[in-house]
Amino acid sequence: MRGTLTVVGLGMVILAGCIEPSMPDRTDGAAFFDNYCTSCHGVGGQGNGPLATGLPADPTNLTLLSRANSGTFPAARALSYIYGDPETAHLARVMPEFGGAMANDLVPVEIDGILTPTPRALAGLLQYLESIQVSP
Repeated sequence: MRGTLTVVGLGMVILAGCIEPSMPDRTDGAAFFDNYCTSCHGVGGQGNGPLATGLPADPTNLTLLSRANSGTFPAARALSYIYGDPETAHLARVMPEFGGAMANDLVPVEIDGILTPTPRALAGLLQYLESIQVSP
């Protein structure tokens, strides 16, 4: 009987390893935003956080990203900027880059019709940012 339990237990461990983790959603993104973004961008994402007045430039009003892009949420551009825009040296940015260790936990996100490996935390953040866009 002892051998049977071992095999069943091992089978459960193997099966558990095959289950794909769930994709992050808007709620996960809201939690990330609350932890890392509200100090500058504000609770609602309008760029009015408590640290905004001490910055050399006003933080972006994140609720207007779609409006500034002909009504379409610019997922690729937002991801590029948040993760660490290659066009802008990190020393020239006020906003921190969120790359690094995040690259170890990737999920597939459709960006401009292409499944793109994206850090899990940022995949949720993109969903949250898209959900707070105001209508044109």
